Amino acid sequence: MSQQLATGHTSTQDTANSVVDDSNRGLFSFRDLARVDEALTMSSRETGLRFTLYLGDLGSDTRGTAEDLHLRSGGDTSNAVLVAISPGQRVLEIVTGAAAARRLPDRACALAVLSMTSRLGSGDLVGAIVNGLRQLSDSAGHPSRRSH
Repeated sequence: MSQQLATGHTSTQDTANSVVDDSNRGLFSFRDLARVDEALTMSSRETGLRFTLYLGDLGSDTRGTAEDLHLRSGGDTSNAVLVAISPGQRVLEIVTGAAAARRLPDRACALAVLSMTSRLGSGDLVGAIVNGLRQLSDSAGHPSRRSH
């Protein structure tokens, strides 16, 4: 799922493989980083999916780059979701692994993208990330509450 429209390392056990581009060091305050890390952690815990985040340039083939980042994020990429944002390019990509896609269909991702681009348009990068992750995790639901 993509739409036209960071940074330092922060991770917990749940988000240890999050992809971060260090080129925008200083973009976030410590509090912003804590909010983003908490949102990644809670999304992963609540859904059983592994959420990762990339902030930075995605090159000329934004979708291809996002898919490559997703594949290189480590672990079981089938149960992973990558949210890739390139503020400079005004691009947002969401990549889901095969198992994650069954719980997060394109429609759910499109709604999250719409919500995020609205916040991004007003300059609220952290709010866009936090609310987008919340919306994605709400859509995916808790693994024990879903029928398989």
